Amino acid sequence: MNDVQFPEPVSLKFPTAQRNVASTFEALECLEQYWPEWARGRSWRAAERACRDALDGWRRPCDARKAFLQAARRAGLAPSAARAPRKSRPVRLIGNLRPEIGLSGWR
Repeated sequence: MNDVQFPEPVSLKFPTAQRNVASTFEALECLEQYWPEWARGRSWRAAERACRDALDGWRRPCDARKAFLQAARRAGLAPSAARAPRKSRPVRLIGNLRPEIGLSGWR
């Protein structure tokens, strides 16, 4: 069982310190020793499983990193991904009439 490096380190912000996690072994150490108890749910279990599988050669390091980052975001230890602003859809015109939009939606 050899340590597997992540393609890019994950920066975590714990209440007492900041930590960069660069490998699956480091990720497992964080998950087991430093993770808040209240945040040990489904995403935590998935990250732990993905990191163990990567150590055993069953998964790719990028998959383990992705699962670990997802769990960290759910726990509030990593910043959320920046999302692109939604594009508004064009309003369909019926003939030359434009539908009126009220507070409760289409009329």
